[in-house]
Amino acid sequence: MPKLIVTTREGETRDIDAADGLTVMEAIRDNGIDELLALCGGCCSCATCHVYVDAEFADKLPALSEDEDDLLDSSDHRNATSRLSCQLPLTAEMDGLKVTIAPED
Repeated sequence: MPKLIVTTREGETRDIDAADGLTVMEAIRDNGIDELLALCGGCCSCATCHVYVDAEFADKLPALSEDEDDLLDSSDHRNATSRLSCQLPLTAEMDGLKVTIAPED
């Protein structure tokens, strides 16, 4: 069961134990962090689950798809570590992943 470390927009840090196979978005949502809207439910059709991923995990993440890249381009807050949390499945090798919820657009 991988641990996910989430920093909210207010700067609060929470440790979440998540089941393998959930996405980062599902783990955050299922643990009551409501500021991550995830309006499309994980279909990669909005950018309301935008997070910043700790750079040390960059090479462990799945490749950025064209759809995800296009959606992130619509955000005023995109940076080099931006990802959509619905596109990041949690696995054992992702244990300790740190994400920060991006500001709302």
